[in-house]
Amino acid sequence: MDLYLYIILKKGGALSLFTMKKVLIMTASTGGGHNRAAKAIVEEIEKRTHKNEKIECKIIDSFKLVNQAIDKVISEGYEMSAKYTPTAYGKMYKLSDMKFFSTNEFKNNPLSIVMARKFKKMIAEEQPDLIIGTHAFPLVALSKLKKGARGEELDEGFDEFVAKSQEEIYSFPPLISVLTDYTAHSTYLQDEIDFYICGDEYVKELLIEDGIPEEKIKPFGIPVEKSFMESRPREEVLLELGLNPEKKTVLLMGGSFGAGNIKGTLDSLAEIDRDFQILVITGRNSSLKKNLEERVKEYNSNINIKILGFTNIMNDILAAIDILVTKPGGLTTTEALIKDVPMVIPYFIPGQEGENLDFLTNCGVAIRTTKKFSIRSVIKVLIDNPERLDRMKENIKLIRKANASENIAKLSLEIFDKYRVDYSSLDNKKTFFEKIDHGGKLMRVYKKVCKIVSPSMVK
Repeated sequence: MDLYLYIILKKGGALSLFTMKKVLIMTASTGGGHNRAAKAIVEEIEKRTHKNEKIECKIIDSFKLVNQAIDKVISEGYEMSAKYTPTAYGKMYKLSDMKFFSTNEFKNNPLSIVMARKFKKMIAEEQPDLIIGTHAFPLVALSKLKKGARGEELDEGFDEFVAKSQEEIYSFPPLISVLTDYTAHSTYLQDEIDFYICGDEYVKELLIEDGIPEEKIKPFGIPVEKSFMESRPREEVLLELGLNPEKKTVLLMGGSFGAGNIKGTLDSLAEIDRDFQILVITGRNSSLKKNLEERVKEYNSNINIKILGFTNIMNDILAAIDILVTKPGGLTTTEALIKDVPMVIPYFIPGQEGENLDFLTNCGVAIRTTKKFSIRSVIKVLIDNPERLDRMKENIKLIRKANASENIAKLSLEIFDKYRVDYSSLDNKKTFFEKIDHGGKLMRVYKKVCKIVSPSMVK
């Protein structure tokens, strides 16, 4: 629990002392989905109060906390492997999902040990009431720490985190794991996790089959910011983009960094002899945007094609289109489901995206193209038979979950009422001032007050 001292300057110099709940949201910049989910959760929790007090939330990028260089290597490495060596990435994903490797390799690797050291210090300083993870990596280290805090034995290499005596044992904040894909990788599975938030009842069953108790699993959906739910009128948005509101509109994209065979897919779309228009979003991939703009000039096609880079109006765009052609990232597909947009999937990164694709096609909300069932034939059929798009939209209504963030916030309040995290064993090692001044907040307040009252007091 984080203790704040609020100083109210009024007659008599009265002091007001009260507690505030604190939530840490652990994320990582491997793709854009984990960070966006974290922001959505913070937005909803901070709207609420607990016992008439505000709730403080703090998003922590796990790899950046460990080391900037490690963060750069891992986050950029993921992006590069996703774009240029997706097959190799998929093989590593499958290998790490095997029980032997997930238990004996990743969970005991040196990075997890370094993370655990950083996280132990962070927990002692921040003293959170709850920790929510939108990425598997930090939850591995946190689960080790939680087990060690109880004095239980850990694997070799983690011995330093085991409480050696009754005096060293301390309570640990509850852990929530938020799965940002429509699947469950074994890395996410930890006995010390208190609750799992998953995207659908199908994923809940996967977790149960992997041995997770049913009462721990909440199929709330994947968190999306509330602001995304709003959108401007279709006609206004399409006219702003230089497109015709009367025509069917196909959006082609490949995630936040423009991964996937967008060039080849656009070539195929441009050959379709139907009356429709195409919007392409390349994300942060500026070189792809430039390449496509030159490429479009060479097309012998009457189709209106617009190329857009990074945009902050995806909430408007998805509500205005008819078909989304994309790779099946967890957050991208969730946003499409929320906006009732049928999907066509011509490419995907092997691994979690392949499993997302299985989920989407099994639910009848996406079509996977193949060499035989090409993107050209699929789009032609959907344009010529709009009732098929309507059927896909009906299927979307059966599985979309628009209140994931809200339900996570409600669960957090229930946890605050049920669990009390006792950091007294850690506090006993501190001076009185350190006990009431977590992170130096009180000292900063004191200096500000002194600066107002008497600048000469500030040193």
